[in-house]
Amino acid sequence: MPPEPSIDIAFDCQPLRSIARLDVPLDASDKLRHRAGLIKGALEAFGAERTYYLYNARCVFRFANSEIDGICRFEFEGVVRTDAGDRKCELADLEIHLVSETCGGVPDGAKEWLFERVREAVRIEFDRFLAAGQGGGRAELDELGGLGV
Repeated sequence: MPPEPSIDIAFDCQPLRSIARLDVPLDASDKLRHRAGLIKGALEAFGAERTYYLYNARCVFRFANSEIDGICRFEFEGVVRTDAGDRKCELADLEIHLVSETCGGVPDGAKEWLFERVREAVRIEFDRFLAAGQGGGRAELDELGGLGV
C-alpha cells in the first residue's frame, strides 16, 4: 500500500484568458462579487495570458502519522503565473489562511514560514497540473456568464 501523501493540495482553476466578459450578475453573492474583484485586479496587474486564478483551494500538511494529530489545514485563493512556454509556475500570489490545526497551536513566526511553504507547494503542484495538460485551452464559462467564477 503506497504511503499517504504528507501534503494534500486541491484547487479549482480559472485560466484568465478564458474570461470573455467582466460583468458580474446583479444578484451575485458577496463571495462572488469579492472573487470577481480579485480576478479583475489580477487581469489588470498580470494580464490574461499565462495567468490563472485558483479558488476553492486547500493545502493540508500532515506532520504526524495520524489522521487527527499534527495537521494544519490552509485555504488559499489567488493568482499563479507561468513561464513564457506556459509549462512552469513562476509566481504564486496567494491569499492564505490557516483555517484549522491539531498541532497544539502555531506561533506567528511558524505561521508565516508555513504560508511560504504553502506557496512553494502550490507552485510545485501547479507544475504537475500543467504537465498533466490541465491548464490550457478555453474553459467553459458557468451559467452566471461573465467572469465564470
